[in-house]
Amino acid sequence: MTTASEQELYRYLEDRFGCAQACAECSRACAVRAGLVDPGGGTSQELVRRKGVICAEVCDATSGVLSEGNQADEETVRVQVEWCLQVCLEGAYAFDGHPGAERTAEACRTCAQACTDFLGTLTSSTR
Repeated sequence: MTTASEQELYRYLEDRFGCAQACAECSRACAVRAGLVDPGGGTSQELVRRKGVICAEVCDATSGVLSEGNQADEETVRVQVEWCLQVCLEGAYAFDGHPGAERTAEACRTCAQACTDFLGTLTSSTR
């Protein structure tokens, strides 16, 4: 039978992988969306483009940190994932209401939820 600590470790690893995967998918979606936006298309379009670029970069960096295994300490991982969560929520908000950006907004929300779930695993494992 699996002990509670083994179950927590499995959940931690599953959530870490899920978060890294969601970050990678969000990064791709945001990079594509940012590339489709006309940089000279006005203030609203520029905001969407910038949010897409930033979200892609932060998600890519977060996926990298989560993929490093034991290379990063827990506090570094926590800060990176919290940053990613915030940027994804901002990205989803920026993409809302822009035709053709619905899937990107959803990818941002999915990533934010994966980050939240993973942070919950970190919180529970330190109690």
